Amino acid sequence: MNPSSSRIDPDGTRLPIKLDTTSNGEFEPVPLSPANNAANRLAHEAATSNAKCLAVSRRDFLISACGAASTLLAFNAANAAAGKLGGFFDLPAEAALEPSLAQAAIGGGKEEFIFDVQGHFVDPNGAWLGKLPAGNTPLSQMPKAGCALAAEPGSRSYLRCLGPEEFIKDVFLDSDTDMMVLSFVPSTPDAEPLTIQTADAIRRIVDRMEGMHRLLLHGRVNPNQTGDLDAMDELKERWGVSAWKTYTQFGPGGKGYFLSDDIGIQFIEKARKLGVKVICIHKGLPFGKQSYEHSQCSDIGVVAKRFPDVAFLIYHSGFVTSVPERAFEGRGADDGIDTLIRSLIENGVAPNSNVYAELGSTWRYLMRDPEAAAHALGKLLKYCGENNVLWGTDSIWYGSPQDQIQAFRAFQISAEMRAKYNYPEITPQLRAKIFGLNAARVYSISPEEVKRYTQRDRIARERFAYLEHPEPHFLTYGPKTRREFLRLPGAGQP
Repeated sequence: MNPSSSRIDPDGTRLPIKLDTTSNGEFEPVPLSPANNAANRLAHEAATSNAKCLAVSRRDFLISACGAASTLLAFNAANAAAGKLGGFFDLPAEAALEPSLAQAAIGGGKEEFIFDVQGHFVDPNGAWLGKLPAGNTPLSQMPKAGCALAAEPGSRSYLRCLGPEEFIKDVFLDSDTDMMVLSFVPSTPDAEPLTIQTADAIRRIVDRMEGMHRLLLHGRVNPNQTGDLDAMDELKERWGVSAWKTYTQFGPGGKGYFLSDDIGIQFIEKARKLGVKVICIHKGLPFGKQSYEHSQCSDIGVVAKRFPDVAFLIYHSGFVTSVPERAFEGRGADDGIDTLIRSLIENGVAPNSNVYAELGSTWRYLMRDPEAAAHALGKLLKYCGENNVLWGTDSIWYGSPQDQIQAFRAFQISAEMRAKYNYPEITPQLRAKIFGLNAARVYSISPEEVKRYTQRDRIARERFAYLEHPEPHFLTYGPKTRREFLRLPGAGQP
């Protein structure tokens, strides 16, 4: 077996599909199940044997398409052994050793358009750091925080490891993402890990790389917070935001709001007045028990019916990690995705109307349990509509989104579940809608025009050269344990 020349993980200890406990920082990490641990063990065993068969190093095998295919096949075996057969990664066993089959299953095509509507970035020099207690080192436990830049002067120099260059590498070099929307975390204006100014600076970095059309911006608005409604004018006029991002569970004194409340209606009306009629709402993945009801989706159907000209993008789709995903029957569950579905039904909001389900963190978490993923995706496609499910990854918290992309390219709902619950088959056409065509319509973007630019801009040229000798790190940034989670600023607080 030939040794790897890779400088990153030369022994090939990291799997290309990251099945771990990482959280996006908005929910406490959840331990892996026995089936998940078995899946990782089988994947490592398969990597060793398959690399030997191909006479390559483990690292070289794992960064190949065969490495990703081999990992997903191992996950299938572990899930089947655990009796989880409702969803699976649909690829031939031979893909673990045959590059052309692996590429066909998880590689995507030249015309594929991937538009990630939920990306994040942390400003390593932001004013938010000044609000932290002396000695506080946020995000220092993240694996990527140990890069060479961490050795430079300054107690928080490690944050530069999470800076714009790493963001561009993770998203546009190590993944097949064409476009991304840079979003925001819940915060007060003086404590934002990413300010609109920094977000715009990142956009301009991408623009200087001739990456026009690659990065859009959200404007963070919590209307129950003093000054946010007034700030919407500047966000639109000066910063050119493409949509608004709000957290209904967040607010002064830990008190959230409903979009159907007076303050929520004022927010929607102002968005309409400014002509930016795309509102992205964090629902599900609750921050804690306080104001919990505002993390649920009962208000969505109400405002969607009242404002049919506004697009309401439900970030995380109302998903809650502690709520088992099952078929929607009767009134459904009292929490999680079912609260979104029930709100749509009760208010007469038909599928493919103006409510969109976004998959950031939701798909990544459900990769652990393809049967639960089959129910979640099946319900969203059935009740929100096949034109209204949007691709989002919540990266960079989970490192490069490439593994989420590869897993989704191969994912399928079983024929039995499709027949029993009237879920759709995930065809290439439906997959293309979810990956980007649906979001392109929401943001009034021409995928064809974007692809014309992204196939020949500087980022594309750099990626072409980079892929001759790729160095993906297969690491994540988010907290993996309760201790790491609680060390984050404001963890568990709405």
